[in-house]
Amino acid sequence: MRQADLYSATMRSASSNLQATASTPPARAIASTAPAAPSAPAAGNNSFASLFGEVRTDVNDFIQHGSSETGSAALSTLSAEGQVYRERLQTTLSADNTAGDESQQQFLASIAPWAQQAGERLGVSADLVAAHAALESGWGRHPLRQADGGDTNNLFALKAAGNWRGGIAQSLTTEYEGGNALKKTEAFRSYPDQASAFKDYAQLLLNNPRYRSALNTGSDAHAFAQGLARGGYATDPAYAGKLARIADQIQAGRVATQHDATVAKTNQSGD
Repeated sequence: MRQADLYSATMRSASSNLQATASTPPARAIASTAPAAPSAPAAGNNSFASLFGEVRTDVNDFIQHGSSETGSAALSTLSAEGQVYRERLQTTLSADNTAGDESQQQFLASIAPWAQQAGERLGVSADLVAAHAALESGWGRHPLRQADGGDTNNLFALKAAGNWRGGIAQSLTTEYEGGNALKKTEAFRSYPDQASAFKDYAQLLLNNPRYRSALNTGSDAHAFAQGLARGGYATDPAYAGKLARIADQIQAGRVATQHDATVAKTNQSGD
């Protein structure tokens, strides 16, 4: 399935920032918190490059695939240098997410009626359906388009295979074969409007027995994501984790919004 993924660009930015500050006193102070190690040669550029490569690989894997632990226990699986790198990366990601908060909320509001309807048919929270659309379309910022630039309204990157008789759009997508990411041009479904896209999405999941374990999972983002992944919805090995994280983000945002509304109502009553 096609995904709009800004992760690689963000990683490059965070990596450059860390390298640029590697020679400053704060970086040396942080490194000193790690377990003692033999002294490196004075010209330690090669040593630092090797260490940085190991740390980056460690943190990339931690962020993409998560950990079997949670909270502080999960963070303890990273080295001291890895935790520093993670914090710097998360700062970059947070800045990007903050800039996109308003557009993300606008996207969620625009699809809310259709996500609600699809969720009711599938037996899952509307937040999970919205998260799936957000993942596949880059929060609506990177939709699949026709050759003439027109929007296909295909927010779920559904391919035009099998008995599909509707509109078709050709688009470049990333597929994973044998663990390798490959760019391919595939035929995708095209819809006259978003309502049609959500209806077809729900029907596809209901009709295909491969996705049975994703149905009726309620608000359980991880069960829903795992069900789609096991059914082969996407070839990306990290797909379930990515979908679950976005769903968690949307659910957390909804809880926070409801809390703020309750506090505001309480304050008004007190006045």
